[in-house]
Amino acid sequence: MSATAEAPPMRIIGHPQPRIEGRLKVTGAAHYAADHHLPGMLYAVPVGATIAKGTIAAIDARVAEQMPGVRAVLRRGSFPALAAAKPDFASVADLEGTVYVDERRPPFDDDTVRYYGQYVALAVADTLEQAKAAADAVRVTYRAEAPEVDPALTAGEMTVKSERGDPDAAFAAAPVTVDQRYGMATETHNPIELHATIAAWEGDSLTVHEATQGVVNHRNVLAAMFGIPREKVQVISRYLGSGFGGKLFPWTHSPLAAAASRQLGRPVKLVLSRPMMFHAVGQRPAITQRIRLGAERDGRLTSLRHDYVNATSLLDDYEENCGEATPHMYATPNLRVASGLAKRSIGTPTSMRGPGAVPGLYALESAMDELAIALDMDPVALRLKNEPPLDQGLGLPFSSRHFQECLTLGAERFGWARRDRRIGSMARDGLTLGWGMAACSWLAERFPCSARVELRADGTARVAAAVQDIGTGTYTIMAQMVAEALAIPLSRVEVALGDTSLPAGPVSGGSMMSASLVAPIQAAITRAGEALVALAAGNPAAPFAGAKAGALRFAEGRVAAAEGNRQAVPFDQLLRALGQEAVSGLGRAEGTFPPKEKPTHSKHSFGAHFVEVTWQPELARLRVSRVVSVIDAGRILNPLAARNQIEGSIVMGVGMALFEETDYDPRSGAPVNASLADYVVATNADAPAMEVHFIEYPDTHLNALGARGVGEIGLAGTAAAIMNAVYHATGIRVRDLPVKLEQLLG
Repeated sequence: MSATAEAPPMRIIGHPQPRIEGRLKVTGAAHYAADHHLPGMLYAVPVGATIAKGTIAAIDARVAEQMPGVRAVLRRGSFPALAAAKPDFASVADLEGTVYVDERRPPFDDDTVRYYGQYVALAVADTLEQAKAAADAVRVTYRAEAPEVDPALTAGEMTVKSERGDPDAAFAAAPVTVDQRYGMATETHNPIELHATIAAWEGDSLTVHEATQGVVNHRNVLAAMFGIPREKVQVISRYLGSGFGGKLFPWTHSPLAAAASRQLGRPVKLVLSRPMMFHAVGQRPAITQRIRLGAERDGRLTSLRHDYVNATSLLDDYEENCGEATPHMYATPNLRVASGLAKRSIGTPTSMRGPGAVPGLYALESAMDELAIALDMDPVALRLKNEPPLDQGLGLPFSSRHFQECLTLGAERFGWARRDRRIGSMARDGLTLGWGMAACSWLAERFPCSARVELRADGTARVAAAVQDIGTGTYTIMAQMVAEALAIPLSRVEVALGDTSLPAGPVSGGSMMSASLVAPIQAAITRAGEALVALAAGNPAAPFAGAKAGALRFAEGRVAAAEGNRQAVPFDQLLRALGQEAVSGLGRAEGTFPPKEKPTHSKHSFGAHFVEVTWQPELARLRVSRVVSVIDAGRILNPLAARNQIEGSIVMGVGMALFEETDYDPRSGAPVNASLADYVVATNADAPAMEVHFIEYPDTHLNALGARGVGEIGLAGTAAAIMNAVYHATGIRVRDLPVKLEQLLG
C-alpha cells in the first residue's frame, strides 16, 4: 500500500511492474557468472590456511602437481607478484576512477597468515574434480601462533565521530537515565549465488565474468593489480544472485583466477565453496555498543552517548559506522558518538545490508524502548516527543522528513492502541503475545553516473549503463524511466547493463542506484532528442521542412513545432522519414556522495516497524508472527519491487534477531558453522505476515523524480522492534544478538 502525498501521478513510474528479466531467470536463460563456459576453460580451487595466525613454513605441492589433469599449483613466487590496489573511493566523483578493496593485501603477497582460510595456494586443472583433488593434496606446514578471536571487544582508543553540548554533565544531571550495552555476533553473507570468477586473457587484454556489485570498480582494481590500462580490462556481470554487500568490492580469488589464466594461457573458472564464503569474502563483524540516555520526566532527551567497537582484521581497519543515524534521529542538545576497533584474527569485514545504521539503530532503538519503560511512557509517544526541528548533527534542514507520519500510520495499521503495557498480559490462541516497535533511518544520496539512450526507427529504445542489477530490480526501473519519458510501452525498452564496455556507472550499494540513475537517463534522453531535432531541422524529408532547430522541441518521445498547432511526430516515424536507423544521447550526472562541497540539506529516509511475536514457554517456541512497516522514501518508482525489498529486509531482520551467528574456534580461528546446515538463516517458515506501507513525498533535492532507495532501510530497526516485542512478551531483556532460547527460560 502506498499513500501518495504531493506526488503527481505518472503513467508507468509509481505503478507495480513485474521484473522485465523475470522470465529469463525462472527459465534458466539468465546466465550468472559461473554459468558461462569458455573454450579450453580450466578450473581453479584455492588452498586455504588451516591456521588463523602465524607464518607459512613450507608448501609441498609435488604430489598435487603429478595428479591427472593438473596444470599448475600456484603459490607465492610461482607467478609475477600482483600490485596492491591503493584504495581511492574519493575518486568516485570521477566516473572512471573509483578503486576500492576491503582486503588491501594482494593474494600471496607474503608468508604471513592473518585469518583461517586465507589463500596460500591455487590448484588449476582440466576439471573441477581434478582441481579439488589437487588442492586437497597440497601439504602446507606452518609456524602457528595463538589466534585472536575473543568475542569480547575492547578498543584501546576511541575516536569521536559527532559531538555537541556536554553529554556527560547532562547525563549526570538527568532525572531519568538508561546506560546499557548491546552486542551483535558476527554475521556472514550467504547469498544463494556463490562468489565466482571466469578470467580469460587475449593477448594483453583481460575479460572477466564476475559476481560483483560494481563492474567499473572491479575493472579498475584488476587493472591496478596487473599494472595494465583500464581499457584493457572488461568486467561483465549481467545477473547477480544477490550480494547483500559481500560482492561490493573485489576479493582475492578474482585476481588469482586472472593470474592463473595469464600464467597458463587458458580461461580459468574459480567458484568458491560455501565454507570458503565464511573465510575470505568479508562479513558483518562482531560489534559491542554502549548507549547512555538522559531524559526529563516528560520524556525529553537531554543527553545521548553512543560508543561502539567492532572487530576488524589484523591487516585492515574496517569500521562499522554504527553512529551514522544517531546524530540526526532525535532532538537532544547534548550528544557524543565515538568509535573504536578491536583487532582480531579474522578476514577483513565488509559492508552487509545497511552497514552502520542497521547495527547502530539496533542499540539506539533498544535503549529508547528501555527509556520508555523507565518513564512509564508509550514508546511511540516518546519518539514523537523527541522529533528534531533539523539535523542537529549537521546543523542542516532535512530535505524531507515524515517520520512522525510513519509512527502514527504504523500505530494505526498495527492496532497499537490496543497494546497492554503489562509484561506477558496479552494472549491469543494460548500463546503469549509481545508487541514492540522501533524506528528506522537510512541515508539518501546518489553516486555520479552516466547512461546512453538510443531511439530506434522500429519504435524501440535502448538504455545502457555499466551498472548492475543485484536482484533489486534495476533492469525494470531503468526501463520504467525511459518508457515514462518517451511515452512508450515498457515492452519496447531494451536495457543493457553489467558490462564495463557501457557508459560508466557506480557500485550498487548504499541504496543509491535508483536515485543515481534518474539524472543521467533523463539527460541522455534529452541529448538523443536534441540529436533527432538537429537531423530534422531544415531536412526536406522531414515533416518540418524549413524549420530551424530552435523552432522544434522534443518531449514525450515526439518532435513538434515549438509554436503553432503542428502535430507532434513520434521519434520512430521521424527517423524513418529521415532514413535514419537510430539516434542516441549520452547523459552524465554528478553525485552527492562523497560530497564535493558542503551540502545544503540532510537527506535521509525514515520509517517505523511494528512487530508482534508469539511466545510459548512450555515448548520454548518463539516466533515473529506479524510486522507492519511504514516507510518514507520519497517517490516509489516500482511499488512491487520496493515492497519486495522491504519484506526481504524484514526477513533478514528476523535472522539477525533470532538466528544468525558465526562462531570461531578459539584454537584454530576457524568458523565452525561454515555451512547452511549449521549457520541458521531465516527461511519461508520463519517469515511473518507482513504489511508494508509507503508514504510518498517526492524528495527533489536528490533527483527530479524525488526517489530515494529502499534496499536497506527495511533492515534498520527491525531487530530492535523484535527484541522489544520479546521483552514485552517475556519480561526478559536480551541485549546480545541473536537471542538464545535458554535466555528466555529464566
